Amino acid sequence: MEDRLAVHELMSLHGHLMDDGEFERMSELFSADVVYDVSAFGLGELRGYAAITEASRAVGDANPVGHHVTNVCVSEDADGVVRVRSKGIGIYADGRAGSVVYEDVVRREAGGWRIAVRKVIPRRAPLRP
Repeated sequence: MEDRLAVHELMSLHGHLMDDGEFERMSELFSADVVYDVSAFGLGELRGYAAITEASRAVGDANPVGHHVTNVCVSEDADGVVRVRSKGIGIYADGRAGSVVYEDVVRREAGGWRIAVRKVIPRRAPLRP
């Protein structure tokens, strides 16, 4: 239960750090060798803190003013890999909102749980039967 709570807290931390622009605290959220896949947004795979920080700053005022992480589901593969699937809601300054799915691989490091791999998948169309 302690690990699950720590992973949930980790997921929540993402929104706070990104919204506050606290890029110097990336090591609290991501592993040093993080792979942040934003290919669906045309940005490819970002590797490491510096690449994530640079891309976030480049987006500038087009960034959401609020990143909200919800529906956090934690699972463990037979080989011990811990996966987290969650929903992200981005609220923009003009009132628009967007939705994504985060598919993460997390691992426990000396400083606690960290996101090692994140894939961001935009939700652009509603479910159609």
